[in-house]
Amino acid sequence: MNRLDYKLLHALSIVIKQQSFEKAADVLCITQPAVSQRIKQLEQLVAQPVLIRSQPIVATDLGKKLLSHYLQVQQLEAELLPQILLEQPESTLTVNLATNADSLATWLIGALTPLINQYPIELNLIVADESRTLDKLKDGEVFGAISLIDKAVSGCEVIQLGTMEYILVASPEFKQRYFVNGINQQSLKYAPGAAFDQKDDMHIKFIEQHFGLKGGSYPCHTVRSSEAFVELVKQGAAYSLIPKLQIKKELASGEIINILPNIKLTQTLYWHKWALVKGVYKQISEAIIKTGKNILNP
Repeated sequence: MNRLDYKLLHALSIVIKQQSFEKAADVLCITQPAVSQRIKQLEQLVAQPVLIRSQPIVATDLGKKLLSHYLQVQQLEAELLPQILLEQPESTLTVNLATNADSLATWLIGALTPLINQYPIELNLIVADESRTLDKLKDGEVFGAISLIDKAVSGCEVIQLGTMEYILVASPEFKQRYFVNGINQQSLKYAPGAAFDQKDDMHIKFIEQHFGLKGGSYPCHTVRSSEAFVELVKQGAAYSLIPKLQIKKELASGEIINILPNIKLTQTLYWHKWALVKGVYKQISEAIIKTGKNILNP
């Protein structure tokens, strides 16, 4: 193999993004067999499988390396073309990054909005639990990720943003209904909580650490939305760990109350990015770092 064929890498990228050979064919404006042929050609070129044809479709370790490389080439191309094609209008630049739901609900949009208004950017925000966002960077799906992990992955840099403080909250009515005699193992076995998903380590570890209850031994709603957490609590349907930053107004009004005032959870957030970022990607990275450090507790 003397060189990579970027037409084939593009096909791999679209298949992974669309999670379907048929949908990838529509995006690429070719037939589904032609998409399959491009993936086959790429696998023949590298003499290894590049994706696992499962549900969901996932890239192999080599496929992830190729995707990461292709995304970085796209970044360089996006910065170069406007300089050499001066008479052509600017094309939309797709920016892929991974974030936890709480950052998205509190400060991230504010960090990105000025650049969205300035440049023709199309955001693709992949939301995952803060302990797993880094997987998206490792898999080559994004150029940067907000994570709890402080160790940089190969080819990337990590910058500490600050800390986010979580408190256990409920509505006054919910507390009166379930916790009138205090929060303990017995009351928690009946009171419904709320977690991001079944792998939400934050909620599970917090309850286990402070009350000795294992995940699955108490009722817990699964809600993949930080905003929905707040609404569930406001409606008296659950108690939840929520960033204090997100519910300042509700706490001030008494609509939501801190039901465990002597205990809080502090999570340190880190920004991971490719080591070499330029142009708009660099500006986005700098905006995330600046805003994160300004808003999050130092």
